[in-house]
Amino acid sequence: MTTENLHNRLCQLALAVALASPLAATAQGTTTVTVQPGDPKVMISKHIYGHFAEHLGRCIYDGFWVDEKLNVPKQGRIRMDIVEALRKIKVPNLRWPGGCFADTYHWRDGVGPTAQRPKMLNMWWGNNLEDNSFGTHEFLELCQLLNTEPYLAANVGSGTVQEMAGWMEYLNSNDDTPLVLERRKNGHSEPYKVSWWGIGNESWGCGGNMTAEYYTDVYKRYATFAHNYPASPPLKKIVSGANGDDAHWTETCMKNIPLNQMWGLTLHQYTLPTGSWTGSKGKATGFTEQEYFNTLRNCLKMDAVVTKHAAIMDKYDKDKKVALLVDEWGVWTDVEPGTNPGFLYQQNSLRDALVAGTTLNIFNNHADRVRGANLAQAVNVLQALVLTDKERMLLTPTYHVFDLYQVHQDAQLLPLQFQSPDYVMGSEKIPALNASASRAANGTVHISLVNLDTKKTQKLETALPGVSWKTVSGRILTSRNVSDYNTFDKPNTVQLASFNGARKRGDKLSVEVPPQSVLVLELK
Repeated sequence: MTTENLHNRLCQLALAVALASPLAATAQGTTTVTVQPGDPKVMISKHIYGHFAEHLGRCIYDGFWVDEKLNVPKQGRIRMDIVEALRKIKVPNLRWPGGCFADTYHWRDGVGPTAQRPKMLNMWWGNNLEDNSFGTHEFLELCQLLNTEPYLAANVGSGTVQEMAGWMEYLNSNDDTPLVLERRKNGHSEPYKVSWWGIGNESWGCGGNMTAEYYTDVYKRYATFAHNYPASPPLKKIVSGANGDDAHWTETCMKNIPLNQMWGLTLHQYTLPTGSWTGSKGKATGFTEQEYFNTLRNCLKMDAVVTKHAAIMDKYDKDKKVALLVDEWGVWTDVEPGTNPGFLYQQNSLRDALVAGTTLNIFNNHADRVRGANLAQAVNVLQALVLTDKERMLLTPTYHVFDLYQVHQDAQLLPLQFQSPDYVMGSEKIPALNASASRAANGTVHISLVNLDTKKTQKLETALPGVSWKTVSGRILTSRNVSDYNTFDKPNTVQLASFNGARKRGDKLSVEVPPQSVLVLELK
């Protein structure tokens, strides 16, 4: 059996495990769950809860960065109600400027006096005229306001090694070089100390249509000139990784790139309701239960994909030094009718929140290797946290999931052992229940539970050996229909609520998880 065939078989086995539930529940219809002690060294990195802001549609312009005349709270042109909403959920990192846009972006066009910055055509996304008024300084000011780690994507596709190295020097050096003097002249005397650097984006596609073998040679050349500066922390150099389950790309990167030349390796995996990139991807609203089921079935493939790439990485990096970063993920549907197809604007329903909760549970449970992820995207694009319409702003159901799950950030992973009941649709079935758990530094335990079944409540009895607790409380996200969503006229159709369906029975936790819900319990 070839190496690639072996990896394909591993993926198939992982997917079969994810979709099988031979011992669905006890005779009483109650699922037994055991919270295991786990390894104190395996922490759920806060960076799994990262986000993405590309120069695409209305994410930056008319999203984060608004007209001076717009009557909303602003700092300069940064929209502060969005900032406050994202600060509330403790966004740990923000990826910029793309995406496909990154490999056409030249950072020098976005620094210096705004009036002197050249305009460019955004060829990837709607052929809009980009005026570069939002550039490096503006992005890093946004990150400072958000108290978040900036994650920059360097232009490998149409840029040069010198251009990338100059950007790093401009941001991270404190010596009196021409680039540092230019930064100081542009208003920032101290180094920005940017540590996270992606070396290209989707180099197998819009980043240059490279082969894996060619890209690894290019990467090593760029990484060689990605210098550390004494005034700033060491760079976290991140390899542009695979598209979906492309085992060959990951194998080639891990085999050809020395471990000391990379901190992380990326993976891009989206959930399409139809599962097809050609023709319709599926509707964001007004979908049937069968279409909902198909979406969640496709979402659950993330576990098999991550398992596949992690197994390849383990061959070359048994100590798990290299992080796997799923730095583009989320639901991708057809755009809203009447909107620019290149702007990727879509509504966001309870279904999308269930996808988010499920995906984050998968990442949490792979915390030994997955140490970063970025939902696509933060504002007005794809599975956004925030939608805006001039002065109006709303929080999507997906936002509320990140609000619920922030308790897992930098907490110890507690593995869960259980066999899920089935959610059956016709001749198909998927696991109805998925979950993850963690222990915070103060000993508080959090359990996040997602019930995908639209009709059945999931009754759980949970054993927590080694966990001392007295009280349980919870918050839940659900609604009457999985297709419910928030609008500017009704922004609270899908919102968080307190949950009182959990009880302590002896030394065990008894809980009933309502249909189509995301639930987080706190045990103290």
